[in-house]
Amino acid sequence: MMFVIVGYGRVGSRTARILAEEGHEVVVVDNDPDRIQRAGDQGFETTQGDGADEAVLVDAGIETADAIGAFTPNLNANFAACMVGDHHGCRTVLRIDEDYREDIYEKYAEDVDEIIYPERLGAAGAKTAMLGGDFNVVADIASNLQLTVLEVQDGSPAVGKRISELDLPESARIYAHGRVRESLTLPLPGTELEAGDEVAVIAETDATPMVRKLLSPSTA
Repeated sequence: MMFVIVGYGRVGSRTARILAEEGHEVVVVDNDPDRIQRAGDQGFETTQGDGADEAVLVDAGIETADAIGAFTPNLNANFAACMVGDHHGCRTVLRIDEDYREDIYEKYAEDVDEIIYPERLGAAGAKTAMLGGDFNVVADIASNLQLTVLEVQDGSPAVGKRISELDLPESARIYAHGRVRESLTLPLPGTELEAGDEVAVIAETDATPMVRKLLSPSTA
């Protein structure tokens, strides 16, 4: 698969490296010449320029990319890059740095495929470490696993089923569940899924599309 990464800072560089290690094609976009130089030295194809500029993204290959990850510290630039990606049929992943607030989520969530909060994950790791846990265990396996929150869509074969009844791939697990506008909590096996519910899933990377299909409207 081919991916465009906008922003080669901490989040973008690590994401690019993991994708490349898994055999995917990655193009890095950044307007900082030093970061572009570093990405090039590390073996990535690069395009220097503003990732919110459609012409720059076209030069980077957005027209044939499978997904775009907009990982700069600038939320507006990230959103603009995602909108360009959406226009060209890409899956879109938006980075938000601010603390989770419902108004921010609602403003952007409907227009992109996924929103990530790197600082929240980092804070969770710091808390785990300070309580005596080993967050590095997650870090060590993260290159082979994908953690994501998915919505149960209207028309999905999962609607009306208990979590324990879902035909998940062997390498996928649901570890949290929430109703619309409710926080995610540990799920009970007997919980029946409804349209609009969210489930947090951990799965091997190649199993994630199968989970996403299970929660999407049936095409039969």
